[in-house]
This record gives sequence, structure tokens and C-alpha cells, in this order.
Amino acid sequence: MSNMAAPDCVFYRTLCRSRQNKWSSPAVCREVLYVVELQRYSRDQGSSVYFPQAVLNGDDLYDATLTDGHCRLRVTLDPGLNPLVERYVLRSGSTLCGAAFAPAMTAQLPACPTAPADGDSYKLLSAEVSDGAPGEDGGLRSFNVDSLSWFGSSGSAGALVPLRANRSVFLPLWNNVDYSGEAWREAPPAEEEEEEEEEEDRVQRHAVTVSELRDSFLIGRRGVARGVVHHQLIVRIINKSHLMYYGRRDLNCECPYKAVLEVCDRTGSVCVVLWNSVCLGWYRRLKPGDILNLRRYRVKGRFQAQLDDIEISVNSRNPAALISVLPESSPFPQHIPPAAFYRFCNSKELLDRPHGVVCDVIGLLTFSGRPERIRNDGRGAELLEYHWLRLEDGSSNQPIMVKLFSTSQPDAHHKLHPLSVVVCTRLKLIRAADGCDLAFYLTNTTYTQVYCTGMRHHSEMSYRKLRPVRQFLQWLRSQDDQEVLRRALIGGFFIYPSPPVSLELYMKDRRGVPGFLRGAELQRELERLRYRERQTFCIQAAVTMVMYSRRGEEKHCLCWTDRASSLCSSPCFRNSSPFPSSTPVTTRSARSPPSSSSPSLSPTSLGSTSTPADPRSGRKSRKRRFTETLPRKRRPFVTLQSEQNKSVILFEASMEFLESPNADEDKEEDEDGDTSSFLTGPLPLEQSDITLETLPLRYDHAHKEEQAVAIAMGGALTGRFDSVLDEYYTLRLRALSDGVLVDALFLPLSCSSPPPLLPYANTWTSILCHGAFCPHTPPPSPADLIGMATQLANQRLVCVLEACHLGGATTEIVLSRAFPLNH
Repeated sequence: MSNMAAPDCVFYRTLCRSRQNKWSSPAVCREVLYVVELQRYSRDQGSSVYFPQAVLNGDDLYDATLTDGHCRLRVTLDPGLNPLVERYVLRSGSTLCGAAFAPAMTAQLPACPTAPADGDSYKLLSAEVSDGAPGEDGGLRSFNVDSLSWFGSSGSAGALVPLRANRSVFLPLWNNVDYSGEAWREAPPAEEEEEEEEEEDRVQRHAVTVSELRDSFLIGRRGVARGVVHHQLIVRIINKSHLMYYGRRDLNCECPYKAVLEVCDRTGSVCVVLWNSVCLGWYRRLKPGDILNLRRYRVKGRFQAQLDDIEISVNSRNPAALISVLPESSPFPQHIPPAAFYRFCNSKELLDRPHGVVCDVIGLLTFSGRPERIRNDGRGAELLEYHWLRLEDGSSNQPIMVKLFSTSQPDAHHKLHPLSVVVCTRLKLIRAADGCDLAFYLTNTTYTQVYCTGMRHHSEMSYRKLRPVRQFLQWLRSQDDQEVLRRALIGGFFIYPSPPVSLELYMKDRRGVPGFLRGAELQRELERLRYRERQTFCIQAAVTMVMYSRRGEEKHCLCWTDRASSLCSSPCFRNSSPFPSSTPVTTRSARSPPSSSSPSLSPTSLGSTSTPADPRSGRKSRKRRFTETLPRKRRPFVTLQSEQNKSVILFEASMEFLESPNADEDKEEDEDGDTSSFLTGPLPLEQSDITLETLPLRYDHAHKEEQAVAIAMGGALTGRFDSVLDEYYTLRLRALSDGVLVDALFLPLSCSSPPPLLPYANTWTSILCHGAFCPHTPPPSPADLIGMATQLANQRLVCVLEACHLGGATTEIVLSRAFPLNH
């Protein structure tokens, strides 16, 4: 920033003054600052030097770009602030007050474009975070951030790199599999193309095959496979892995990435490993089906191979490998590798396939779930991002369910809208332990790739000519847009396959170890959840309250309470700040502050539900007629969008397979019946509404991009999109171990698994065991169901809870199953 503009900058007044005082104490900025961007990277061996008094528990560090409206400043967050980012309290668009800064060394050399010109670099020690709902930009909207200069530098900042570790790229905020930043190029490096053209004629006659490389290396004789191989190897990519990040705190590597390509020629197949910065230049450029010309590579023994085998190592130095992509007509005929092979299975064929088989699928996307994260191997430190897809292909009534994890294709994943034609390759079939034919789904392997309409994928891939694909396209063209739109959903709470319907089967599914938690232990586990992290918990509990609500009308609801339980003196814990008092930050939320009496466990914002009126409070309990919030007659799921042509959307989706230039072608009224335990009417104002993230939404094709952004990680839903479910129940559970009260959502109208073959009664016991109303009979009215809630009095239950942290102080808790404990 120029010296003339410096006095207008808050950073200049705050940081320069402290520098003149030789940093006797942290510099505290009393004015408002805004978070422009947060960037994550893994620390290295030297990162602890920059935080001598901090306890580095995790592997991640965060750099933040801040602005006051006049200039920008890059700082590193003190590791004590990391939980704020991990729980999505501190995010892009956040407003900071009372930010405290301290000087710090930088890991980048002075010659680095982003190194401060004056040699100073800073870290953020603490701040008060104040902002609105997730996804809002707050005061940032009034600034043209890109036009602001950088504090301490008069020139261009250049490419941003991590400040406190010797890394050249940043990680995505929410997973380690996708790429992040402009350093990942789609076009190949220009200098490699030029050098390849110069030497093409000289080496064209010096080619080597896969079998020659393997034989030379494994036999052990001196030959082409020893040292650096200059002979060209012409192969076709058969499979492409996701990116593998191997950065660790004890490893100093600027770009610790690798990717594996399965390639073949006419003599055999082999794995090619792209290392480090080669991934930056080539990973996005390469795709299955491409013909590669490789030179200056090394042949090594394959890592962790069961049999003696080789792999080809492609690196950016010692030596710098040469890579080029050749057109189909470029190589000599004897060098043309065989075409890529696909194993497409339709939904009917999958019914007979065994567990673990690997296959490819194509289908019409009719449900795209919200992104969530789970721990690697259950309790690992790494979080894996995934979402559910439901595909239809017309070969059977059974949809194809896909649990799709990140595949290092973030752009493609963001385009997975309903009514898209989706191809997923190299998926693995997972069958339920009970062997149920209908309870199966597909999930990733190392080489899974996804292709969808809107990205021009299909016109470039060779699978478009295959018979299974052509048969699917024929079925697709017979479908009606409006008919598909009626069942197209996006986002919301989703569980698949559904848990067992009996305690015996559930214990068998969990291998006899249900892992029951005490109420206080459950509270601690919920406070450890990170943003969009999903976990399943089990507690033994009794139901003390059942409440029926409709979204938007929560102040008027039906409620039953167990009088005997309401007389107990057990505290109702309310969810307070999830951070310990020692964290050097204070947060201020736009939400109403929770009660200061005691912490509470609650679902989403619905967790602060207040206890209904107690008969002892002097307020008389009387019989009232509930009319305004009872549900109307169940309506079919419809969309408001109209299309003149009944199949315009699906027709356009199918046309992508032909675009390649090389292609060949009523109101109810009920009275409560028990004035002693059945209350109706408005609840106290402390009750909160169910979050929109919990409810599946009707797909809005006219606003598909906006809807997809709102559902994605870091997105924020608004009320402009129609939800499928308006009605829900809240059950207050009292842990039998220590009396802790937990409010959990119960969604009996939402069912994600195939309906059971045998009908069951719509009693509370059966409904809780199945997690839904019986689909073979009409569901009971809310008034009838609340009236039957006395069945739950004095019942000891094993409760299965699905918890997902939705950001900030909001944790969604859904009761998926509750089994009676029979003695």
C-alpha cells in the first residue's frame, strides 16, 4: 500500500503504532474488520516455531485475509482459534471486533511475491466474532475486495502461499481429496509441450512397451528399466485415482500430492504415479481414455503390491518427466493402445451382483443429498466428505443408491443437480449384512470418477457408444419432465440403508457392541463434532415429552408430557457455547442467547424447545380444540415450474451424448382426550424452529445453481425454496444413566428405504422401531398420535440418534430408531 493511503488504513494505525512500541503487548484493533477468505494447509516440521506458546493439537493451520475497507492484510490464526473455523463459527464474511495481533516470522523467503515488503508478518491471537446466518457476506458486500491493496506492499501480491509452512498450495477447507486454488491447471504446461515437439522426431523410433519394462526390471538385468528411462512409452489411461495428500507435520514437502493412473498398451497394464508438482500441472488435464506419451521416468517396484510388479514414477525433478497427450491418429498403428473398458450394470442387474463387485452405472439423478462428513475409519482424524445420490434407469423399480465421496472433481460434484444424467465409474457394491436383496448401495473405490450433464463430459467419453448407454438414453427420451420433477428432491436429513427394526437385529448389526453413552458423554461428543460431521450415538432413555409442530407455526403445536417425569428435578441441559472458556476468543451470534441455567442437548435450532406449561405453575390446564395447525390432507409432491414441452429438460440432457464432433450419432378437527397429559396451544417464545437444512427440498430447476450453492458446504438456505415436509415431531428423552434431557427430532413421514413387505400397526412402539409410519395404511392424525403418547409412559428405550453439526451453535439430532427394553 502506498504511504499516502496508509493513514486511512486501520492496520496502519494499529500495527505501526505497536511496532514503534516494540510490541510490548498484542496490538488490539478497536474497529470492525471483515474476514475476506480463510485458507487451510497442513503444518510442517518448522511450524511449531511460529507458535511457541500454543499447543498444536491438530495438523492444520489457517491463514485469513482481513480487510477494513481500505486495504487487506493476511494473518495466520493462532491454533487456539482453529475450532472456530472447524465448527463454522469463523468463516468468510464474518465480522471481527477487538482483534488482537502479534508479530510472527514467515515461512516464505523474502523473494516470495506474497512475503511482506517490510519483513513483518502477523498472527491473529483473539477476536470477537459477530455475524448473521452462515453464507451471508455481511459488510463485505459494500467493498470491491479485489481492488483493495495489500498492507505493507505497493506491488501485486502474486499467487498466495501459506505463511507458516513450506507448502506451495492450500487444502480445501472441508476435505483433503479435492484440489483448491488457481495453481491446479486445466491446460498442460506450455514449456513441456514445446520441448516435446522438438524431440518428437528423434525419439519416435525409440519406443518401449509395458511388458519390456516389466521384464527388464523384474529379471534384474541391466536394460531400459534401469535408471532414468528416455524411451517413450505410449499408453492409454484406463483408470484415474483421486488425489492423495500425504502431507504430515514431520514432512517438509512443498506439494505433498500423488495420483495413480492405471494405463495399458497392447502388451499389458501398469500403474503410473504422478508425484508432487506434476499433479498441479497435469492432474486436471488427464482423463480416462487419453493416450499418453511418457519419457524421462523411472521404473520402481510397486508399493504394497501382493505380487512382484512395477510402477512408473513421474516426477518434476531428478529428472523432470516429459508428458504429452496424443490424439487417436498420432501414434503409429502398432502403438495405438486398446480402448478403455467399461462394466455398466443397470439397477435390475445389480440385484443379482455379489457384494464387493466393481461396476459402472448410468442413471437419471432424482435425489442429491446434502454434503456431510464422516471420520476416516470411524474414529480417525481425517474427515471424508460425501453425499447421497439416487439414480433411476428404468430397468427396474429399484433405484440405484450411491454414497459418493469426493473424487477430486469438485466442479463436477457441484453440478450434480436432479434431472442430470450421471455416469459413475468404478463403484463398489455394498450389501447389507442381513443379505437383503433391496438393501444395497454403491460407493467409491480409489478410481471412481463421475461425469454429469452441464460439464460437456458425455460428448468426450467413449462410453457414449456402448449398448447399455444407448438403452438408457432410449428410456430417458420416453420420460416426462413434470413427472420426474414431482419426485426430484435435494438436500435434507437422509439415512440409508435404514437401521434394523428390532433391538436384536440392531445389536447383531453392531456386532453386539451398541456403545451406549451416558447423557453427559453424549453432550461431550456433540461438542466435538465439526462442521457437517455426522455420527450415530446410542443412549438408554425414557420419553418425557412428545410435541407435534409444523414449520412456520411452531408457536402453535400439540404436546404431550409425562406428568411423572415432569415432576422430577433433573435439569434440562441446554446447549451453550461449544468452546471451553480458555479459548482466546469470544463469539457473538445473531441468534438469541441460550439460557444461562445449564447446558442443553437439542436438535438444530429446535433444541431450545422449552418445557410445556407445568400444572404446578398455577396456570390452569384446560381442554382446547386445535384447528389452525393440524395438517391438511396429504398433498402430492409437486413443482410450480411449468414447461411447454413435456420433456425439454431430459431431451437436452440426452443430447449431450451426441454433441461430440467425432460422434456417429382437506382440514381435520380433533379434541385432545386427556387434560392431564395432553396440552395444546402456543409455547413460550424460547422455542426455535427446525432448520431448513434438515428438510428435503423440492428441486427448483429454474434456480438450480442457487439451490445447489445453498445446499453445498458453507451454503445458507433461505425460505424461498419449498420443503417437502412441513410436519415433524420432537421427543424429549431423559437419559436413564444420569437424567440428562435431550430433544431429538422425529420424522415419521420421511422414509428413505424400500417399504417393508409386511404391514405393522401405527402404535408408538412400532413407529419408533421402524422410524416411520406404516406405508400400507393411512398415517394417524397428529392429534390421534399425540393422544396415544401415553403408551410411552414408563417405557425404557434404546434410542439411536443421528447427529450432524450444521455450523455455529446448531447441531441436528434426529431419532432414527427407538427399541423397547423388555425384561
